[in-house]
Amino acid sequence: MRNPSTLLLLILQGTVLAHGYKNVALHGKATQSDRVNHVCGAASGAIDGNRQANFYAGSCTHTERMTNPWWRVDLLDTYIITSMSVTNRGDCCAVELNGAEIHIGNSLLSDGAANPIGYQVLIKPGENMAIYGKASQSTVYPGAIANNAIDGNREARFDLGSCSATNNDFNPWWRLDLGKTHKVFSISITNRLEVHTRINGAEIRIGDSLDNNGNNNPRCAVISTISPGFTETFQCNGMDGRFINIVIPGRNEFLTLCEVEVYASRLD
Repeated sequence: MRNPSTLLLLILQGTVLAHGYKNVALHGKATQSDRVNHVCGAASGAIDGNRQANFYAGSCTHTERMTNPWWRVDLLDTYIITSMSVTNRGDCCAVELNGAEIHIGNSLLSDGAANPIGYQVLIKPGENMAIYGKASQSTVYPGAIANNAIDGNREARFDLGSCSATNNDFNPWWRLDLGKTHKVFSISITNRLEVHTRINGAEIRIGDSLDNNGNNNPRCAVISTISPGFTETFQCNGMDGRFINIVIPGRNEFLTLCEVEVYASRLD
């Protein structure tokens, strides 16, 4: 059983990626209400697989400033949309995306805006709380301290010094202490460019317990694989917890994380 194919996002600026079990946006066809100029801002820039957030790097879509601007991807078939990831512009103007709506359906009436609203766009609920936390890990590979994974830098080449890594431990783990319990909406993990398969099978766990170093907390997700140097987002749907653990259970492995971003809101 499959479901609507046409996605319409009323958008001023940004990069949009449909995200689920497979990123089906990559094989779609994108259009938009207008284009800012003939050099930059093409609709296809939002589904090129590149999360580069600097507009002038050439991978962002951009309409003219107008009433009800829109961007649309035709997935060319019908799908059940499980989740989506949207990358906002990073060099300026991020607030211009606020209030955008995601419409999903099969109709092209009103350029797709007549389809049901799937989401009111909040790119990531809350903010990246990881940069305010404290990180630790089971052991430390020389020079690859736990805090490297929350330094705000997605650089994925290990030799550039922005990745954390354990030694070749059995059940290696990395933990972030947020200081207080938060409602965690999603977690983004940037994988190492080299030897990228080491992350395969890792689990993300969230909770308030430090039993077994926090690795007994409820599980948000299992990481099947992350492409070399890529950032993958895992939806945790508002799980409550102070501690975010990433653990590779059941084998000896080096656990390397080049960035961990935790999008969450602190509980009152």
